[in-house]
Amino acid sequence: MGFEFELTSGSPQQLSKPLCVVSPQFVSPNPIHMLSGKKLLALSDGNFGVTDVNGNLMFKLKGKLLSVHGKRLLVDGAGNRILTLQKRLTSARKRWQCFRGDSTNPRDHVFSAKQVNRTQFKTSLDVFLASNRNQDIADFTVKGNWFEKRCTVYVGETTTVIAEINKKQNAQFMAFGVDNYTITVYPSVDYVFVVALIAILNEINDDKDDDDEK
Repeated sequence: MGFEFELTSGSPQQLSKPLCVVSPQFVSPNPIHMLSGKKLLALSDGNFGVTDVNGNLMFKLKGKLLSVHGKRLLVDGAGNRILTLQKRLTSARKRWQCFRGDSTNPRDHVFSAKQVNRTQFKTSLDVFLASNRNQDIADFTVKGNWFEKRCTVYVGETTTVIAEINKKQNAQFMAFGVDNYTITVYPSVDYVFVVALIAILNEINDDKDDDDEK
């Protein structure tokens, strides 16, 4: 069970209707450009933060010291709780579930994300909405190379792109530090949903680093 969207003429891969996963308040008719990376983590009390292109904190993930049972809280710049991310500790592969607010109640389930590729140079996530109970076909996929901060978010197994992560930066973004990467969310796409996916990728990468140090 997957999303199906027709593309409109004009802007490349512009969706014909809004893609809302978390809330309509996070859907913009214009592209959304954000920044994340090591140089920006001082703005966050955890290990993941996202700012706008002017350096204003938009979202952060509450750190591991404040979490239990693999639980993370995604909050906005004012500290409002938007999503709870919880790692499935019993899963053989890295798998995370996302819930609204600070809930982990099944009725507040939004989506789950499963790591598909575990190699160093390739990143792959299958994302299933809560309504996709059979999970035969992913509603969204993330493919790329997290080590190089080059990833693309697609609708299902199609070539329709809804967001991109890129290490390449222009002069404006370089001012915030060479360790940062850009996040571009396409028009009419729920950008907090994309931020949640990137937060999960960050957590998976941190887990891998912890395993390598053991």
